[in-house]
Amino acid sequence: MVRSDARENRARILAAAREALAADGSTSMNQISQRAGVGAGTLYRNFPTREALVLAVYKDEVARITGSVSDLLAQKPPLEALRAWTIDLVEAMRRKHGLGDALGTGAQQAITEQTYGPVIAAITELFDAGKADGSIRVDAEPGDFLQLTGALWRAASTPEDRAPHMLALILDGLGAHR
Repeated sequence: MVRSDARENRARILAAAREALAADGSTSMNQISQRAGVGAGTLYRNFPTREALVLAVYKDEVARITGSVSDLLAQKPPLEALRAWTIDLVEAMRRKHGLGDALGTGAQQAITEQTYGPVIAAITELFDAGKADGSIRVDAEPGDFLQLTGALWRAASTPEDRAPHMLALILDGLGAHR
C-alpha cells in the first residue's frame, strides 16, 4: 500500500509537470521537482526518466477526461454533454501538443495507441446516450467524430479561435434530423 505522503508527492509532481510542460516542453526535471516542492530523489523515485514523467502526465489527463463522461451525462442532455466533453478534449489536445515536444516519436505513437481505446469508449458512451434519446443520429461513428475533432485544436491555436464554430458544425451534423 502506498503511503498518503507518497501519493501526495506523486500528485504534486504530476500537477507541476502538467503545468510546466504545457507552457514549455523543454522544462527540466530539476525545474519540475522545484515547482512541485519535492527533492530530486523523490521525483526520480516516482519517475525514473523524463519520458516516464511526460507519459504519466498525459495518461493522467486522458483518464481525467474519459472519466468525466458519466458526470457530464448526469448533468446535461447527451448532445450538450458531448459539447462540453469535446471542449475539454480540445484543450487537452492543445496541451498534448506541448507535451509532445517533450517526447520522442516512438513514445508519442505509444501513448496514442494506449489512449485511443479509452477515448473511443468515452465517445461511444456519449453517442449511445444521444442515440437513445434521439438527439444523435444512429449512424454516427465515434472514430469519425474523433477524426473530425482532431482539426479543432489547430483551429483553436489561431488568432481567431475557430474551434467553437467548427464544433457547432460537427455537432449539427451529428444531430438526428427529424
